[in-house]
Amino acid sequence: MDSKYLVVEFKGYRRNVYYNYLDIPLKPGEYAIVQAERGEDLGKIVRTASQFEIEKSAENPLNLLRVAGTDDMDRLRVNRQKEEESFYECLSLIEKHGLKMKLVDVEFQYDCNKITFFFTAEKRVDFRELVKDLANIYKTRIELRQIGVRDEAKRLGGFGCCGLQQCCSSWLPEFSPVSTQHARDQSLSLNPSKISGNCGRLLCCLLYEHPVYEEITRKFPKPGEPCEVCRDVSVIDRVNLFREYVVARYEDGAEEKIPLLEYRKRLKRLRNGSKTETKK
Repeated sequence: MDSKYLVVEFKGYRRNVYYNYLDIPLKPGEYAIVQAERGEDLGKIVRTASQFEIEKSAENPLNLLRVAGTDDMDRLRVNRQKEEESFYECLSLIEKHGLKMKLVDVEFQYDCNKITFFFTAEKRVDFRELVKDLANIYKTRIELRQIGVRDEAKRLGGFGCCGLQQCCSSWLPEFSPVSTQHARDQSLSLNPSKISGNCGRLLCCLLYEHPVYEEITRKFPKPGEPCEVCRDVSVIDRVNLFREYVVARYEDGAEEKIPLLEYRKRLKRLRNGSKTETKK
């Protein structure tokens, strides 16, 4: 792993990889001035970039320029105040133009050469007049960026139902598709309030243990299929992956709880018996 490549974090948990070509001694938590597309930006050093992050970044990543000084940090605090003022200014302009969009956040580049306004909207929004008004007010490059509700939750931050900081705001590099099938495979309630995150979408963590559930589930019979080892006609009603047992339900409604080990022993004896009869 090349220690010259560092992950730098900006407002809204936005992270990029930068090249420390001058070998500036920096530690995680320290602030640094980095190269931007047009000018300079200021962010916090998070850690050394992984090989995957290095390969995923641009062929010629932007450079890390210098350690942030006291004046730089003062300017950052001033920019944060300007961002708050610009937020409300933009809200009034959105109302003026009657645009159906929700303003999420405003981010000033360190040198104020660019101001980015993040928003969500159900459909595409014609914000050309809004951009003109903002450019006339701030006399700099204006960018309006439409983001999804997951990205909104990431920028705003917060804590999940587990009590920990949201994965997207702490370490998750990118979002992956999540479906209700992931919840079904883990025998979770499909109650939206229990399987949704702060963004209102399905919890990203439904993906983390899913491969393990898929592997373990192969050891169990599927609910709804006939119970081969039961004394009478019955079906597999449900399974418990953690305590390793299956529950068979008979036609009269009675249930039989069978430990997974016992179920597999019965099934093995049954199939061995069938083979013996076939040979005869």
